[in-house]
Amino acid sequence: MVFEIKQGLFQFDFRDNHAIIGVPLEAEFSTIRKRYMRLARQLHPDTCPFDNPEEKELAKQLLAKLLSPAYNQFSKEKERKEYTLLLKTIGDRAVKQQQQLQLTSQPAQDLLKAGNYQQTYETLLGDLAKQQYQNPQNTLDITGQISELNLAYLLRKGQKGTVTMPAATPAATASTTSSGSIPKTTTPPPPPPPPQKESFVDQACRRAEQLMETRNYAQAILELKDAVKREPTNSRCHGLLGLVYLKQNQPKLAAPHIKRALQLDAKQPQAIEAKKLLEKLTTTTAKSKSKEKSGGGLFGGLFGGNKKK
Repeated sequence: MVFEIKQGLFQFDFRDNHAIIGVPLEAEFSTIRKRYMRLARQLHPDTCPFDNPEEKELAKQLLAKLLSPAYNQFSKEKERKEYTLLLKTIGDRAVKQQQQLQLTSQPAQDLLKAGNYQQTYETLLGDLAKQQYQNPQNTLDITGQISELNLAYLLRKGQKGTVTMPAATPAATASTTSSGSIPKTTTPPPPPPPPQKESFVDQACRRAEQLMETRNYAQAILELKDAVKREPTNSRCHGLLGLVYLKQNQPKLAAPHIKRALQLDAKQPQAIEAKKLLEKLTTTTAKSKSKEKSGGGLFGGLFGGNKKK
């Protein structure tokens, strides 16, 4: 069973773990853990309150494939820091692209217009979180609403005052003055140009970088191989492939991609990083082989090497 959510922060190819667990974006880990433990008991097959077999099975799947993976990322300090940095990047991106965003849920709309957005955010999120896992059939819908609320919160946090989301472009308007004359028609300013659309290869590279952050190297390699087939002269693809192969301890597969990336772009950052790692690995391996040949390995150390006759 695959759970797919496309609202809010999920539309940025980002897994909104805060929304999945139902906690504010700035929640402490202790709060996250407390909420997860309570939900885990509620969804676990041995302790869940659902009598309907279908609901019980759905609850089990939600726990195993949605809730627990989200909590696991928070529970590891390194992954939690990487997630936080990625969330900040997406928040900045959302502020820049707010005219192209669509927020359809009522809680998100209310937050955009609220005076005290911080208090309103916490109140609205708390109300949604109470309902989130009460009925497994509604969990994905409510999680999507929470993620939209999170997105609206990031927009409010990144902007001063209220945020106006895009609406249908109004026609030129005219009003009649008290003297009966019609003043000049006011034409609304033209909308900002849409952001440049990412190419397939750029999207694949971005997904691969996210997969590498979560140490899903095998899937990252698949993304990059597909991208390289489509664009063989993309230095970023080759640099990332070289780096991810090294992460999997496959230097022979990494080397040609690192070389190709630097041929295409001598300043390609991932290729430069990968080259340094490869050189370090090669030096370490050479020293190890040299020690073995000179009798300085395990048996040489134990028995003192070859004795002179």
